[in-house]
Amino acid sequence: MKLRNPFILNRADPHVSRRDGHYHFTASVPEYDRVVLRRSRTLAGLMHAEEKTLWRAPASGPASSLVWAPELHHGGDAWYVYFAAAPSREIKDGLFQHRMYALRNPSADPMQGEWEFAGRVDSGIDAFCLDATSFAHRGRRYYLWAQKHPDIPGNSNLYLAPMETPTRIGGPPVMLTRPEFDWEVQGFLVNEGPSVLVRHGRVFVSYSASATDERYAVGLLWADANADLLDAANWHKSPQPVFVTDAEREVFGPGHNSFTVTEDGETDLLVYHARNYREIEGDPLWNPDRHACLQPLQWDADGMPVFGRPLREVEIPGGDA
Repeated sequence: MKLRNPFILNRADPHVSRRDGHYHFTASVPEYDRVVLRRSRTLAGLMHAEEKTLWRAPASGPASSLVWAPELHHGGDAWYVYFAAAPSREIKDGLFQHRMYALRNPSADPMQGEWEFAGRVDSGIDAFCLDATSFAHRGRRYYLWAQKHPDIPGNSNLYLAPMETPTRIGGPPVMLTRPEFDWEVQGFLVNEGPSVLVRHGRVFVSYSASATDERYAVGLLWADANADLLDAANWHKSPQPVFVTDAEREVFGPGHNSFTVTEDGETDLLVYHARNYREIEGDPLWNPDRHACLQPLQWDADGMPVFGRPLREVEIPGGDA
């Protein structure tokens, strides 16, 4: 199956997951006012699938503005959407006032049933936080997110904690990484948008860094799959970004990725957002032209992921048009 990037227009922070023979796609919408979801049996079908609004931000309250980076996960006996939102667009101490929240739906099909606001997911640090993801490994479920720490300069670091329930962490947060390399501090000191892939005896975490213009780039952490993931000393960090702007191919600011697999389950796929032009008028945050893109992820002889260069046209193995 051949697909051309951009894959889905005007959808930033794309999250694609596969369960029960269906792909699910959610992302930030340019209005930042709601959580949306698409569902399809095929990857190509996501492009034109019905997009359902699961929840709209209320007119006021702590989660009434700037709805960012929803992710759909299944935990226990229900579906959950994790997202960040703020009480307003007001900036305090140089940052928006986002906290993390969850929606819940017990229906077998996340496009059906009723989605309820399940409240705040408290990180244990009362400061700007966003971009939560969740994953299970060796019988334990984890929560991984980006967070400002009052004692650490910059916008956000990445933290990991065990989960007691699908909406409550069950232990103190452990910092896995903070912005430290030159490519992580362009415009802003940012580590955000984590995504997890367990392969070849390792737990990999991709993440994004720097401002959300053409300087945005993807970095990589990894730990041995049998190690204690809550011990920061067990994590390794690439000193160089693994996926960056490619002006020749007109892909600018690739980042905030997720991972999924092809329909035959044989090939890992990288899903990310990017713009197809460099010059942005005004603040990049309000620019609607971050589009969802995808491409196969390669692996080297040592079992490490090879992100390669962004592709404008992609051949997806095992797919149906």
